[in-house]
Parts: sequence; C-alpha cells; structure tokens
Amino acid sequence: MEPILQITHLKKDFGSHQVLSDIDFSVNQGDVVSIIGASGSGKSTLLRCINLLESPTSGDIRFHGESVLDSSIDVPAYRAKVGMVFQSFNLFDNMNVLENCMISPVKILKVPKAEARDRAMMYLDKVGMTSFINAKPRYLSGGQKQRVAIARALAIQPEVLLFDEPTSALDPQMVGEVLDVIGDLAKEGRTMVIVTHEMTFARDVSNRIIFMDEGVICEEGAPEKIFNQPVKDATKAFLQRFWNR
Repeated sequence: MEPILQITHLKKDFGSHQVLSDIDFSVNQGDVVSIIGASGSGKSTLLRCINLLESPTSGDIRFHGESVLDSSIDVPAYRAKVGMVFQSFNLFDNMNVLENCMISPVKILKVPKAEARDRAMMYLDKVGMTSFINAKPRYLSGGQKQRVAIARALAIQPEVLLFDEPTSALDPQMVGEVLDVIGDLAKEGRTMVIVTHEMTFARDVSNRIIFMDEGVICEEGAPEKIFNQPVKDATKAFLQRFWNR
C-alpha cells in the first residue's frame, strides 16, 4: 500500500543553523503518528514543512506519490488535503464561529454556502460547539477556540490532519476537552500526525511514535516499544524526565 505522505531525506536550515537533518518517515491511511521530543528538537518545523508553511532546504515530501515541492503544485489545494491545527488557534477574530468554519470550504473548495454551512454545523456538533456559532473568538476560552479550530480543519475534509502542539497554549483544565476530541477522531480512523508534549495521550492514541532529538529522528516504533523498551539513551533520558515530573 502506497503511503499517503512520504518524507525522504528532509533537511531544513535557517541560515547556518540546521533544524532538521535527513528526516525519513511515511504516513499510511489510518495512522496516528505522534511526534515527541524536547522543545527545539525540530518537531514543529517538521510539521510546518509538511504543510508547506516552511520550504525545506533539501529532500522531498510526497503526497500519494507526487512531490509537493514541485513548482507546479497547487499549494491551497494541497493544504485542503493535508489540514493543520495550530497551537495558537489562528481563528479570524472578525468572524464568528460559524463563519470561521465556512470560509475555507467556500473560498478554497468553492462549496456552495448552504452546503458549507451544513458541513460546518456537522463538525461543530462533533466538537461540541454548536451553541457558540454566533460568538466571536475573543469571547471563547482557549479550549473552545481549539475545538473550533479543529472543526474548521475538518470542514475542508482533509485526508490527513496535522496537529502542532494543540494543547500547549491551554490552561491545564482545558487540555482534556481538546484531547478527548482528538481521541474521538483517532477512533474514527482519521489519519493524523500530532506534535505533542502529552505523553500519556500519545501512548494511548497513537499507533506509532517518533522521538526527535536535535533535528533528527532518534527512535521510532509502536507506543509500547518506545515507552516501555526504548533503545536509545536520549529517548530513555527524555521519557524519564517526563514520567518523573
């Protein structure tokens, strides 16, 4: 089976600073891949490269076998297939919740407004936010904003969802409500790549864990292998710090 996403020999430099070095991994349909590692290890940069928010220095990213780094790629159309949920929500403050979830289907996918509204309502219901459709983002809690951001990403019906530390900007009491939504998506068989510091969540929801250290993939495998029998010293040290908090 051909992977949905295939990343090969990916490298990213910012000036003389190498952030990613020779990254190789693939994502198959139905995979939930959690990327863990210390701050500064390159996790978010990797996700931003996959979503083409950053241009890789070298290497390749293939979506269904086709390179997305080719100059002929339709970037908005690609991003509609590989959606992203940001740690800082990135909602439009001048639009209400419903409008935030309708704009991409209407503007990018050219979905008729009535259909876009029905689709937005369906996904807002999925994340428990239908009673807030007329609210502006500034009146929502962090957890509510992130649930709207997830509904907005779902409204373009992507094949893959990328989550960049979706709970890092939330108060501790709001983390659970967002993780519950993502967990439900995993149970539905959604294909997801999640950068997270929530180790218990990553262990429970993923079928594969990637541990990054200083811009490289240090160790990769099933959750039980990475969390219970890590091989590399860097993985062991990182997990020990987390479990001993």
